Amino acid sequence: MENLKYAGFWWRFLAYLIDAIIIGAFQWIVVVPFLALIGISAASAASNGFNETEAIGMAGAFIGAAMVTYLLLIVIMWLYFALMESSKFQGTVGKIALGIIVTDLEGNRISFARATGRYFGKILSSMIFMIGYILAGFTQKKQALHDMLAGTLVWKK
Repeated sequence: MENLKYAGFWWRFLAYLIDAIIIGAFQWIVVVPFLALIGISAASAASNGFNETEAIGMAGAFIGAAMVTYLLLIVIMWLYFALMESSKFQGTVGKIALGIIVTDLEGNRISFARATGRYFGKILSSMIFMIGYILAGFTQKKQALHDMLAGTLVWKK
C-alpha cells in the first residue's frame, strides 16, 4: 500500500474521541430527553397517589425502558462502526477526518461481517485494563487485539 503507513495507537485514539463526541451528541439529543420524559411521567404519576404496587410497576417500566434504550445504543454503535468501516469510506467519521482507513490483511475493503467481528472483538480488547487496545502501540503492524482477531489493518494516509 503506497503512501500509507500503519496508524498507531494515538491516531486511532484521537479518531475514537471524535466518534465518541458524535455518539455522545446523539445520546444527548435523542436518548437523554427520552429517558427524562419517562422519569418525569413516572414521578408525576407517583405524585397523583399511586399505591405501592402501582409505584413498583412504574419503577419497573422505567427500568425496562432504560434497558431497551441501552440495548438500542449498543445496536446503533455497532451499526455505526460496522457500516462505516465496511463502506467505501473504510472508516468512521473520526477515522475519515484523520485520514485513517480499515482494511483486511491484503489492503482490501472489509466486509460488514468482518467489521462486525472487529466491533465485537473490541469487548475483548477492553478487558483487563484495555490491554487489547494498548497492543496497537507495540505490535509491528500496529494491530490491536480486535484487529488480530478480525484480520484487519488500520492505515494512516
